[in-house]
Amino acid sequence: MALLLLLLVLTVSAVSADEDAFVGVNIGTDLSDMPHPTQVVALLKAQQIRHVRLYNADRGMLLALANTGIKVAISIPNEQLLGIGQSNSTAANWVSQNVVAHYPATNITTICVGSEVLTALPNAARVLVSALKFIQSALVASNLDKQIKVSTPLASSIILDSFPPSQAFFNHSWNPVLIPMLNFLQSTGSYFMINVYPYFDYMQSNGVIPLDYTLLKPLPSNKEAVDANTLLHYSNVFDAMVDAAYFAMAYLNFTNIPVMVTETGWPSKGDSNEPDATLDNANTYNSNLIKHVLNNTGTPRHPGISVSTYIYELYNEDTKPGPVSEKNWGLFDANGVPVYILHLTGSGSVLANDTANQTFCTAKDGADAKMLQAALDWACGPGKVDCSPLLQGQACYEPDNIFAHATYAFNTYYHQMGRTPGSCDFNGVATITTTNPSHGSCIYLGSGDKNGTLLNSTIPAMDSKSSYSPAKFVYGNVFSAAAYIVVGVIGWIAVLL
Repeated sequence: MALLLLLLVLTVSAVSADEDAFVGVNIGTDLSDMPHPTQVVALLKAQQIRHVRLYNADRGMLLALANTGIKVAISIPNEQLLGIGQSNSTAANWVSQNVVAHYPATNITTICVGSEVLTALPNAARVLVSALKFIQSALVASNLDKQIKVSTPLASSIILDSFPPSQAFFNHSWNPVLIPMLNFLQSTGSYFMINVYPYFDYMQSNGVIPLDYTLLKPLPSNKEAVDANTLLHYSNVFDAMVDAAYFAMAYLNFTNIPVMVTETGWPSKGDSNEPDATLDNANTYNSNLIKHVLNNTGTPRHPGISVSTYIYELYNEDTKPGPVSEKNWGLFDANGVPVYILHLTGSGSVLANDTANQTFCTAKDGADAKMLQAALDWACGPGKVDCSPLLQGQACYEPDNIFAHATYAFNTYYHQMGRTPGSCDFNGVATITTTNPSHGSCIYLGSGDKNGTLLNSTIPAMDSKSSYSPAKFVYGNVFSAAAYIVVGVIGWIAVLL
C-alpha cells in the first residue's frame, strides 16, 4: 500500500494557478446591527482588502462594491440550490439578475454554488453538479465564462484519513457527486474549494495535535510531522489539510485542479470549555496564515504554489447560533473596531497597521504657521477628524500650539485613511515619521490602540482653497465618534490585490 501511494505521489502533476495567491475575507451578515453596505465597503477600502466572498448576491453590497476594483466572490445560498439545480432557466435568471446586471462595474470573479452542500444539505447533493453546469451555461451565454469561475465550497470533513496526507481519500459515498464535480472543475479550469479549520481539528484531537502545530508557528524540524509514505515534512495543520485535498483528488485521478481555501480562521473568544479560543491565538493564527500564504512557500506537496485563502471573517456575528466561539471569528466588531491588531512583519507590502511597523504623520519642522492653520482647519472640517481632544481641558490640548495641534489632526486623518499614499501631505506641511508623538494621556492613533478609519463617507481631498476658521473649529466642528466609526488599521493586504 505504501509503495502504491508513493507511486501515486510521483505521478501527481504540478498544479498551477491563474494568478498570484491572495488572502481575502468572508463577509457574514448574522449581526444584530449589520453595517450599511457603503460602510462595509469603506472599511474594505481603508484596510486595502482586495478580495471578498459574500454568502449571497446582495444587491446593495454589489452596488456598493461597484467601481472599487475589489474582486468579489458571490454565492448561491443553499436554500436556492434545489431550484437552480433543477432548472436551466432558473439558473439563467439568477445569473442575469445577480451577475450580468452588475458586471463589469462590480468585479465579480467567482460564483460559489452553495456552501458545504454535501454535509449541510445532503438532500440537494443530487442536483449540485447540475447547478454548477447550469450556472456555467448561463455564463457562457453571457460571454462571461472566461472571466468568472464556478465552484462549490466543501467541508474538509468529506476527506477521510487526512493524515498522513498521502493516505487521504474522499468519503466514497460521495463519489457519484464528486467525480462529475471534479470533471466539471477540471474542464472549466476552476478551483476545488474547501473550508479548512485547524481550530476544530485541534479541539477534536483531545491533545493529540499540539497547539503550535495548528497556529502555523515555526517549528524545529524534529517537531514536524512526517508523512511516512512521501517523507514530506509538515509543520502545520493548514498545509496538511490542503495537501490531503490534493491527494484525495489524485486518488480519483484528478491531478491538475488547484485548491482554494474558502474559509479558515480562529475564534477570539469561547465558552469555558473552549480555553484556546483567545485573542492571542486568533491573532497568531491569522497573522501567521497571511504571511504563510503571501510568502509563496506553498505546501510540502506543491512548494512554491500558494493557496488563495479567504479568512473567516470580517465581522463578529453576534446573532449566530451555537457556542460563544461561533459569534467571535471576526476581525472587527459591528462598529468596525478591530478585535485585535494583526502582526504582519515580513509579509511584504501589508495593510494598514502592522504593529511592528508603526508610522505617524506629523507637521513638518519649520512649516509656515498660516499653512499649518489652514491644514488644521481643513482636517477638523471637511477631513472629518474628531478634533475634540484638542479643546481646552482635553487630553491633547497641551502643548497649546499650532504645531502640536496640527500634528494630532494630521496623524488622525492619516490613520483614518488607512495610511494610504498622499494622506500625509496637507499641501506639503506634513511628513511621515516612525517617532510616536504621543505624550502623557494624549495617545495618537497608530500607537497600538484601536486605530481609526472613516466608514460612513468618503473624505474629500484637501485643496489650497479649503479653509475653516478657528472659531468654527472650536465651536462648530466638535465631531463626535458618531461622525465616523473608529476602527483599527490592522491593515489589510496589498496582496489582497
